[in-house]
Amino acid sequence: MNQGPVLVLGGTGFVGRSLLDVLADRDGVADARVPTRRLAHGRAIQWLPGVELVQANVHDDAALNRVMSGVRAVVNLVAILHGSEADFQRVHVELPRRLAAACARHGVRRVVHVSALGVAPDAPSRYLRSKAAGEAVLKESGLDVTVLRPSVIFGAEDRFLNLFASLQALMPLMMLAGADAPMQPVWVRDVASAIARALDDRATIGRTYECAGPRRYTLRELVRLAGRWSGHERPVIALPDAIGRIQAAAFELLPGEPLISRDNLDSLKVPNVASGSLPGLDALGITPAALEAVAPAYLAEQRGRGRLNAWRAVARR
Repeated sequence: MNQGPVLVLGGTGFVGRSLLDVLADRDGVADARVPTRRLAHGRAIQWLPGVELVQANVHDDAALNRVMSGVRAVVNLVAILHGSEADFQRVHVELPRRLAAACARHGVRRVVHVSALGVAPDAPSRYLRSKAAGEAVLKESGLDVTVLRPSVIFGAEDRFLNLFASLQALMPLMMLAGADAPMQPVWVRDVASAIARALDDRATIGRTYECAGPRRYTLRELVRLAGRWSGHERPVIALPDAIGRIQAAAFELLPGEPLISRDNLDSLKVPNVASGSLPGLDALGITPAALEAVAPAYLAEQRGRGRLNAWRAVARR
């Protein structure tokens, strides 16, 4: 059996960094290879024991072949929230297809793929439809695949609660589209632990797990909590759907990644909560952490941030 490193695609991102921490904490070394287009993106992980940071564009077949050599398993965390139909196809469908082909060439059978709650071929958003298509590619590949479907993920470096906290530090009120959308946020450490356990447990092969926290909230409730815990709670004004779409279309015209897009609003039409028809974190031996046990501590750091730092946090979108 191949005893090489685990290849972590998307390892420099929010979930990837937490996964590498979990692996390093558990085994003493992460024993992971992490490709990235820019080595500077890997500064936060390059000193972890057992992490091999490699400059490579995994959307290029030659580069993917190069980083695949000698690995024992692959974790795919690569995803986008915004983009055109072609962008979503390239990242969520074509990359899994390239990955499956590269695994076949190198004799690598084990893949853990992180998808999302609410995916379906007929889902209302490009994001959810493309995620469903990517799952199907891997499930039909003949590889030993485990799929994890998380709800919205929170943690100290998240771009969800931190964003809403930063916005409320700047604005007198929050004009919120999709305010009543239900969500079941899950701690990033719990998702990372689920990935690590799935890698170890061959009984998870061929199965799909829903990763969700212990409680459901509406988006409106989560925004209010982000404001409260950061010391900047503002009134939340729910926008009608039509006005929300106009707001999102305006954001899409601005430079950089939009705060919210029309495709995001389409995703919010599907409840971002566990269906109950698939195994959850408890099936992997994980008791999910409550939002209230984790988020207040890191959002409290927002209290000492001035407007300039809040603007910078929003600008990083």
